[in-house]
Amino acid sequence: MSSSSNRRPGQPTPLPTEPVKRAVATALKALARSPNCEVTYAADRPALVEVPGAPRVRLSEPPRKPSANDIAVLRGQADSYALRLACHDVRLHKRLQPESQQARAVFDAVEQARVDSLGARRMTGVGTNIAAMLEDRYHRGKFDEIADRDSAPFEEAVALMVRERLTGIAPPKAARGMVDLWRDYIEAKAGKALDALSGDIESQQAFAKAVHRLLQSLDMADETDASPENSEGEDDSENETQQNDQQGSEGEQQEQPPEGADFRETDKAREDLEDGEDSEADAPPGEFEDEAEPGDADDPSDMARPPPKTQPDRLIIDYKVFSQKFDEVIGAEELCDTEELDKLRAYLDKQLAQFHSVVSRLANRLQRRLLAQQNRSWEFDLEEGTLDPARLTRVVIDDMRGSFSPLSYKWEKDTDFRDTVVTLLIDNSGSMRGRPITVAATCGDILARTLERCGVKVEILGFTTKAWKGGQSREAWLAAGKPPAPGRLNDLRHIIYKSADAPWRRAKRNLGLMMREGLLKENIDGEALDWAHKRLLQRPEQRKILMMISDGAPVDDSTLSVNSGNYLEKHLRAIIQEIETRSPVELIAIGIGHDVTRYYKRAVTIVDAEELGGVMTEKLAELFDEKAARPR
Repeated sequence: MSSSSNRRPGQPTPLPTEPVKRAVATALKALARSPNCEVTYAADRPALVEVPGAPRVRLSEPPRKPSANDIAVLRGQADSYALRLACHDVRLHKRLQPESQQARAVFDAVEQARVDSLGARRMTGVGTNIAAMLEDRYHRGKFDEIADRDSAPFEEAVALMVRERLTGIAPPKAARGMVDLWRDYIEAKAGKALDALSGDIESQQAFAKAVHRLLQSLDMADETDASPENSEGEDDSENETQQNDQQGSEGEQQEQPPEGADFRETDKAREDLEDGEDSEADAPPGEFEDEAEPGDADDPSDMARPPPKTQPDRLIIDYKVFSQKFDEVIGAEELCDTEELDKLRAYLDKQLAQFHSVVSRLANRLQRRLLAQQNRSWEFDLEEGTLDPARLTRVVIDDMRGSFSPLSYKWEKDTDFRDTVVTLLIDNSGSMRGRPITVAATCGDILARTLERCGVKVEILGFTTKAWKGGQSREAWLAAGKPPAPGRLNDLRHIIYKSADAPWRRAKRNLGLMMREGLLKENIDGEALDWAHKRLLQRPEQRKILMMISDGAPVDDSTLSVNSGNYLEKHLRAIIQEIETRSPVELIAIGIGHDVTRYYKRAVTIVDAEELGGVMTEKLAELFDEKAARPR
């Protein structure tokens, strides 16, 4: 009997992809040995969040009529996450990570290659699925268009060569040219170290030692790197832990690299994954040093560490800019014409029509909470102001007697939160492309309208760069003969979507600019935060709130290629510390798939972009509630 004949009358027809999704989810749980794992599907980026006893995996929503390749890519995502849960120990990985940025990136990428290779060696089908997933990822990332080493990520090339050694499987076709750009260099310097990796694949700790030797062969190791030999006797049970699911990981959370995303997104997500919440005792030696060595290049995932104990003034002074000549602060309406803005705004509204209603309900709830605080408060018995009707009798009688009653007036007090301005500073980097930037634009739009109704002024700002790879600033640096340590080496673009004094109706279409193809590039967070902060300080309002919305640590390839790898991060930390300790501005941060709590005192991290609306409204409501609760 067909399945349709078994369906009860009125029962909804299941989607044709439901059997596939159920089968993939079941296989994932079995491979991960985690029956309590929660598996969901969404159009957003794939992700893994490891919650003790109940990890959560989000996979790509398959097309309504998936092809064989679509199913293979989906199964590859699931298999990769399952292997990560079953064969990877987060705490051990963090303890053995190198300190420098580039070495850490290679270490992380090679560990992921080990995990995927374990599955491919044991199960042919898993190897085929992961190969399809990788092919799709590199194709979407346009790795086949990379033509020179400067554009070819070194860590990706090393990881694919390691996978080739461990499994005998050639790099994906879309990434083959990129690997070939580095192959001769890597083989010449570290061919023997690559060959030695195969014997240690079953043990994460032993494999990590071999990877450190590989890094030494590539001249990427330094004295601050964690020594795997020193950790050998710390806990022999670590080797056993990696073979079990990671349900015992104490409170740690991690997000897997989003397959099918571009390299920048993948790299950031992988870095965020590796930095779970560990105690200081679990950190590698040198983790909390005040100053990194000049050669150190701390990874953007260092944001998951406690802020270094440094003096903000010293760090800000050390930060410099090669040229500000090409920077711009520009209104959104100046970057494209009105007709294009109208089309982009219509596209934004269309993309999130359903989500719009959800955020609107949250915003209305915020509005009711704010309006509830607007109880009128009056001061009585004043010598001037509005005549108090309750004192009218006294005025008439006193006037008839020829006397004068000066205390017959009243004055309405202003509510505290009306004298407030809120700035939303939105990361406009390339990794925000897609769902995150669309949700951020919609939330900013709705909250601006809501707060405006309550008499609170709102400013919406964005930050990115004018170009990839440095733009005119880098060209000027090259023309000047490449002076050493040039500082920030890219052209900033700071965008004003809505000024605090502009009404929402006039600025509404500007938010559509975030949907414009090619707008989102690099993110230099420290200078953007400083810019938004200085704008707030010039405002006349008594209370000033600055909300940062970002999905990753500051990254600019041009700047980091010629300065220490933690150059932008140190500056960001210094700016945050300056604002939090010395400024009247109240700073709050929301990280999308990115742990901002290691940077900001008041912060929250969300996994899914669709949580943004609820978190933004809740955090703003908390701030206003705190103000209302303070004694006057």
